Amino acid sequence: MAGIRTSTQRQQSNDVVTATAAATVGRPGRLRRIASHIALIAAAVVAASCGDVNAALAQLSNARHLSADLHVQFMKAAGATDRAVMADTDEASVAFAREAEEATQAVQHDVDQLAPILAGLKYTDEAALLQRFTGQFATYRELDRRILDLAVQNTNLKAQRLSFGPAQDAADAVKAALDAVTPTNPGAGWNVTALTARAVVAVREIQVLQAPHIADPDDASMARIETEMSTAEAAARNALRSLAPLVAPGSRQQVTTASKSLDTFMALNAQIVGLSRKNTNVRSLALSLDEKRKLTAPCEDSLRSLEAALTKRGYPAGR
Repeated sequence: MAGIRTSTQRQQSNDVVTATAAATVGRPGRLRRIASHIALIAAAVVAASCGDVNAALAQLSNARHLSADLHVQFMKAAGATDRAVMADTDEASVAFAREAEEATQAVQHDVDQLAPILAGLKYTDEAALLQRFTGQFATYRELDRRILDLAVQNTNLKAQRLSFGPAQDAADAVKAALDAVTPTNPGAGWNVTALTARAVVAVREIQVLQAPHIADPDDASMARIETEMSTAEAAARNALRSLAPLVAPGSRQQVTTASKSLDTFMALNAQIVGLSRKNTNVRSLALSLDEKRKLTAPCEDSLRSLEAALTKRGYPAGR
């Protein structure tokens, strides 16, 4: 429109000059004065039209800058969310989640700045592309919040740390206590050995089951693992009860210590199972790899199309 308006203004100026010249034939002095005024008017018209063009070019340049930054900020937001999901500490997860949210806010800011510029330039195709991205981004942002809310909880990581740390120590304490027991008499030695081994093996079995429980995304599968854990716990406790009367008086305290260590171990195991059941790391990773990826690609396509369309825009008067 700027280009059309400029051509019209120039034509009008020329018409005025022509008409005035025809009306003032034979009047040199007056003609010179009028011609001088018309020249000033024409110069003003041209200057105004150039101002319109320069303003449009400035707006176009700004639109290109905003669309490029919009793409950069969107990719930063998506990448920060992925890093929050993959982080191995609460501090890192929270930091990356904050980075993702800041980049997401920057995306929205760029959209809010770009929309009125495209409307002012009457770039309907580009405005439609931005509107398409805005709708896609709203859906993406809703999923992104879900992923980040899950990622910062880190329940699977916390369960893993308990399993490899305090729970491991409690299980080792059971074994250490039972390694020190002695039978009441040599004839009971084989039975004491068998019972202590049964108790230790049962505890180790529960330990082994913790890892697949932490990693498993399926509730039914986790329930089966928990049943196996309960069976192993019952075997360990039965072994300790049967062991108590077979050990020498000096070893009975060791059996008591083993029982208390088993209680500690099972309490930790209950915490591990509870954290694992929430599955926040497993769920956030699954959402990031599947649903988020499916939403990210269309957003990127819209942004690339918008940038390409603005790049093709040239000198406004040429439209």
